[in-house]
Amino acid sequence: MRTPLIAGNWKMNGSAEKIRAFGEAFAGARLPGTLEVVVMPPFPYLAEAQRAFAGTPLAAGAQTLNPEPAGAHTGEVSASMLAEFGVTHVLVGHSERRQQGETDEQVYRQACAALDADLVPVLCVGETLEQRNAGATREVILRQVAAVLEPLEPARRERLVIAYEPVWAIGTGLTATPDEAQAAMGAIRGWLEALNSDLAAGLRLLYGGSMKAGNAAELLARPDIDGGLIGGASLQVDEFFAICQSAG
Repeated sequence: MRTPLIAGNWKMNGSAEKIRAFGEAFAGARLPGTLEVVVMPPFPYLAEAQRAFAGTPLAAGAQTLNPEPAGAHTGEVSASMLAEFGVTHVLVGHSERRQQGETDEQVYRQACAALDADLVPVLCVGETLEQRNAGATREVILRQVAAVLEPLEPARRERLVIAYEPVWAIGTGLTATPDEAQAAMGAIRGWLEALNSDLAAGLRLLYGGSMKAGNAAELLARPDIDGGLIGGASLQVDEFFAICQSAG
């Protein structure tokens, strides 16, 4: 059985007060027993998250990292810095970062740096509307998966999580239907099966792209969807909690 994972990507939103509110709300929360929940606030709030999430089911995650261990990289943050503040998971390859110029090679290096620091890389893959309309969804997402998974040592591959986020559904209110999401994520699972059957059976796949309380249960019921990477809905504690409850 794959442990469900719900991760909230706050992007450039939030506040110290909101971090504390989430910690208080989840402190006495009764969640499905095997569920993992990660909140990914902006970097300045990681210290507050470390304090507020202590003793709750919440873990702190980060939205990106620089693959270098240190150096003259103004505005950047390394994997070891994230680990020092209790971060457990970090996004790599989010489409909003890829649109700013991050390449598959950079995403691979970020994943390696995260693994070296004992962080869980959440590899984001997804197609644009143009690529979808051209029938290239499968080609695009499998290329992005292969760029990171193929060069990794087999023992390190199993520590990743893959999040399928169709770019056309991020922040638009549009959502892939459960069948569309399952088809894309089933293709990823099939690619993993060809690589290694044990890896395919154990590696978690998340759906992202306007998942919310109203559609979470139906999406999470699909066989190859093991959780969600939540955007806007993760900023509302009641909505986020309801999504977590749907993962039981």
